[in-house]
Amino acid sequence: MSEHRGWYSRHYLPHFDAAHLLQVVTVRLADSLPTSIMAQVRRVPEAQAETEAFLDSGYGACWLREPAVAKVVETSLLHFDGTRYRVLAWCIMPNHVHMMIEQMEGHRLGDVVGSWKRFSALQANRILGRQGPFWQTEYFDRFIRDGGHYHAAIAYIENNPVKAGLVEQAAHWLWSSAKHRTV
Repeated sequence: MSEHRGWYSRHYLPHFDAAHLLQVVTVRLADSLPTSIMAQVRRVPEAQAETEAFLDSGYGACWLREPAVAKVVETSLLHFDGTRYRVLAWCIMPNHVHMMIEQMEGHRLGDVVGSWKRFSALQANRILGRQGPFWQTEYFDRFIRDGGHYHAAIAYIENNPVKAGLVEQAAHWLWSSAKHRTV
């Protein structure tokens, strides 16, 4: 178990790490954004709209479209649910993953995300018969500020496949918590 870090920065994005904090985390495949967009994000981290548009357009190899790879990522995400973190919502898109978790005492956000990424990258590369970076080094996180933000974040995560034109209803997307939600 580790002490939580509060505010910190690993590369160019700020992160916040605290026990019992609700966090929305987005991880992206290594080739999910063109270099020009990556350069813009490094200059202006708030340039989320353009980043999201590229992600939703299915840029890159989209390895997460492969059911065996998506299953590895889903298994990795849910493996420590209830012990290191609590999963509140999640969605595996073709080239990125959104999740909302509640951090648990003694399990740093960076360690949790790093564990997901290492395990799933190793397994996915085996399945795909490839080597090299699978995920982008950095990840995006935002802590939930209030009840309205909580509900909006879950709606965004679970409706991302609808917004991207992959399905007509969120519950029809196989790789999401939406299929389990009974609201």
